[in-house]
Amino acid sequence: MKDIKRGIIQKEGNSMITIEPISHEDLMALNGLYEELMGVSGSLSRMNTVYDHIAANSQYRLLGAKCDGELAGSITCILCWDLVGDCRPFMLIENVVVSSRFRRLGIGNRLMEHAEHIARSYECTCTMLISGAQRTEAHRFYEALGYTVDVKGFKKML
Repeated sequence: MKDIKRGIIQKEGNSMITIEPISHEDLMALNGLYEELMGVSGSLSRMNTVYDHIAANSQYRLLGAKCDGELAGSITCILCWDLVGDCRPFMLIENVVVSSRFRRLGIGNRLMEHAEHIARSYECTCTMLISGAQRTEAHRFYEALGYTVDVKGFKKML
């Protein structure tokens, strides 16, 4: 199964955009992106510990979009193996974020395209994600990419 580690460098206006795996060095900037997404700051030391677990798990892809070397967006992709039907995996997409400073440059599209390319390389049946009910702009973005509201999602906070 072929997987892509680094996205093709693409020129968008006057900016160079790359899609590549998040590294330890990116975690401070990633924490800033997540704060923008969720409204709360995370623990950088805890992020470092959890990052090591994610990096060691071949089912995870934690990708960053860099604009001229600066982390502008991120996406988490998780391959989930399935025992239903022909036992093909599906991909769960989480924590899709593009900094407000970099929106409308096609970065979100590039992140989602990269995730879908990885999913296809593993012959996933689908990609799926959950988005908060209040994120209507994000919903329009996902719908423009061909995502549909297919099921009612449920979540229980622990």
